[in-house]
Amino acid sequence: MSSESPYRRYAGPALLALIVLAALYLVTLVYAVGETLLAGTILVIVGLALWIYTSQKVYAFRYLFPGIAAALIFVVFPMVYTIAIGFSNYSSKNLLEYPRAEAYLLDESFRVEGVLYNFSLHADGSEFRGRLEHADTGKSFLFGPLALSAERPLELQAVPEETAAVALGEAVPLKTLIERQKPLKAISVSTPDGAKLRMSSLREFAQSSPLYKRNADGSLVNQQTQAVVKPNFKTGFFETATGEPLQPGFQVGIGWDNYTRIFTEQRFREPFLRIFIWTVVFSGLTVLFATALGMFLAVLLNWENLQFKGFYRILLFLPYAVPGFISILVFRGLFNQNTGEINLILGGLFGVKPAWFSDPFLAKAMLLLVNTWLGFPYMMVVCMGLIKAIPADLYEASAVAGAGPITNFVSITLPLILKPLTPLLISSFAFNFNNFVLISLLTGGRPDFLDTSVPAGTTDILVSYTYRIAFQDSGQQFGLAAAISTVIFLLVAAITLVQMRFTRVVDEEKR
Repeated sequence: MSSESPYRRYAGPALLALIVLAALYLVTLVYAVGETLLAGTILVIVGLALWIYTSQKVYAFRYLFPGIAAALIFVVFPMVYTIAIGFSNYSSKNLLEYPRAEAYLLDESFRVEGVLYNFSLHADGSEFRGRLEHADTGKSFLFGPLALSAERPLELQAVPEETAAVALGEAVPLKTLIERQKPLKAISVSTPDGAKLRMSSLREFAQSSPLYKRNADGSLVNQQTQAVVKPNFKTGFFETATGEPLQPGFQVGIGWDNYTRIFTEQRFREPFLRIFIWTVVFSGLTVLFATALGMFLAVLLNWENLQFKGFYRILLFLPYAVPGFISILVFRGLFNQNTGEINLILGGLFGVKPAWFSDPFLAKAMLLLVNTWLGFPYMMVVCMGLIKAIPADLYEASAVAGAGPITNFVSITLPLILKPLTPLLISSFAFNFNNFVLISLLTGGRPDFLDTSVPAGTTDILVSYTYRIAFQDSGQQFGLAAAISTVIFLLVAAITLVQMRFTRVVDEEKR
C-alpha cells in the first residue's frame, strides 16, 4: 500500500489557491482603475478555470481551456468593448467618466483679489524649497522640501524665513521652474496669518478659491458669477442655464445615435456608401487577380519540361518573404510622380508621367497592382500543393483522349483545386476587406473627396475611413468610429456567410 506524502497531497490545492488569489488581486486592481468590463472578463475566466481544473465532469476541457481563455481576452473582449463604445459619446470632448469630469471642475480655482507673493524655487539636495515674499511688506516665508516629481494635491504650511534656519541656494533657472510647474500648481500653501495661496504664475503665488461648489442635487455653483451649471446626461456636458457646455465633457450612453448618424447624416452616409462599394470591389478584384496570377504560375511551374523549377519558385516566392510594410514603402517610392522609376521609364518610352497619387482611378489601379504583387506568391504556393495532389492518371487518360493543356486545366485542374481553395479565397477576401496597412502606407486613403466634410478619400476602405474619423478628425469621435467598426464586422460576417452558403449550394447542385 503506497502512502502519498502530505506535501505532495496539498501542494496542488495550495498552488491553485495562490493562483486564484493572485488572479482576484489582479481583478481588483483592474476594477480599481475603472476598467469594469475587463475586470468582469478576467473574473469570468478565473471562475471558468477554477471550475474546469477542479471538476472531473469537464476533465476534457482542461486542454482546450488555455485557447478558450486567449480567445475570450484577445477576441471576444475587444469585440464586446468596441460594440459598447459604439453606444456611447466617447470622443476627445467626452473623454472622462462623470466623477472625474466633476472632480476636474471642482478642482478649478480662481484668483481672489488681494496681495501677491513673489515666488522663487530653490534646490535643496535632490528636493526643492519654495520661497514666498509679500509684495508690499517684503515679509518672506519658506515651504518644503519637496520632491516635486508627481502631480498630486498637497496642503503645506509655510513658516517665516527667519525662523526656518535654512540656507537657501540660488534660485533654479526658468527651465527647471517650467518643468516643475504642474506639481507646483497642485500645491496649496497656508501662511501663518491664515491666507491660502496657490501658484498663479511662474513667479507669483496668490490667494485663490475653488471656482465651483457642489450642491446637493449635483449641480455646481460658480463662485465668481454665482451661475449654476447642471450635468446633462444626454449630451455628456455640464451646461449653463442657456445650454452652453463646459469642458471637459463626460461619457454617457447615447443608444443607437452613432449608428443612426452613419446612415442618416449626409456627411457620413455619402462617403460611407462610396467607400463601402470600393472596399468590396478592392477586396474582390485583389482576390481575383492574385488567385489568377498565382494559379497560372503554379500550373506553369508544374510543367515537367520546365528547367530550373527550384530557382523560379524561390524567385517568385520572394515578394511574400519580404515584410509587407517594406515592399509597400518601396512601391510608394517607385510610383512617385516626379522621381519614381516607373514614371521615369514611362516618360522615356511614351513621354507620360501618370499622377498615381492624385488621380483617383490611377491611385486605385496602383493599389490593386501592389496588392496583387504582395498576394500572388501565397496563392501560387497553395495552388502548387493542390495541383501536386491531383492523381497523374487523370492527365494520362486525358492525353490518351487527345486533350490539350487548356482542356486539362478547365476540365481537371480547376474543378479539383477550386473546392479546397474556396475557404482560402473567402478568408483572403475578409483579410483584404480590412487591409489597413496597405492603404495607410501607400496612399493614406488619398486623394480625398472634395465634396465631403469628414476626412475621407477615394482609396479609403472602411477600416481606414474609420481610423481617420477616430484619430484624424478634429473631434476624434471614438464612439462613432466604434459604431462603424461594428458595422464593418457585421458586413464582413454577412458577406462571408453568404459566400460560404453560396459555395455549399454550388457543391450540392453539382452532386
